[in-house]
Amino acid sequence: MLLAIDCGNTNTVFSIWDGERFLCTFRTATEHQRTADQYFVWFSTLLAHHRIEARITDMIISSTVPRVVFNLRVLADRYFGCRPLVVGKPECRLPVDVRVDAGTQVGPDRLVNTVAGFDLCGGDLIVVDFGTATTFDVVDTDGAYIGGVIAPGVNLSLQALHEAAAALPHVDVTRPEKVIGTNTVACMQSGVFWGYVGLINGICEKIRAERGRALTVIATGGLAPLFQQGTDLFDRFEDELTMHGLTVIHDYNKEG
Repeated sequence: MLLAIDCGNTNTVFSIWDGERFLCTFRTATEHQRTADQYFVWFSTLLAHHRIEARITDMIISSTVPRVVFNLRVLADRYFGCRPLVVGKPECRLPVDVRVDAGTQVGPDRLVNTVAGFDLCGGDLIVVDFGTATTFDVVDTDGAYIGGVIAPGVNLSLQALHEAAAALPHVDVTRPEKVIGTNTVACMQSGVFWGYVGLINGICEKIRAERGRALTVIATGGLAPLFQQGTDLFDRFEDELTMHGLTVIHDYNKEG
């Protein structure tokens, strides 16, 4: 079975793929000092708790935090007896082209989302990922990654607002009942929610205008369902987009 790992700036997700479906998905905070032994104890404890029997034979990693990769490699070697594929490394081939400025390093998560989006929906896409940053990735007709946009993440913006203005509290992200808030919390929630609706809609429209064609918008990431409520921002929501992309890349490398 395949263990797919998506390591982001905030959280790391482990999913087991049996070739047809994901048996389980576990999430933990991303900590670069966590050792391979600690990963294994945490992971095996959750498997035992959920009574999941899985023999890991392969592993693939996408990580935006380079310092984490070493211990994940040790985890693969020490406990699963395999050499992991790491997206972004020369030995990990991609089934799509990457057409950006020479010398530019594209985040592995953005490449994985491109592969997944093209596999599921074909080309001419905008993939919006709600992570620590909110990213917009543009997929060409042939599935190539051709660039995108990086904006501050929703929670990051709220944290910055709270820390920079002592009188403003930390608030949860939610869809407010009205645009005009009548108290501080409601005002902040409206600013964040409708501000990001405007940001997403505006950037997608600018991308469409620049490309001169219709583009399908796919959303993924934890807050995507929230921004889908009562709006027509997205054509499709894919909760496991990144994990799906990792399975596609793994299969592509095995076939080669």
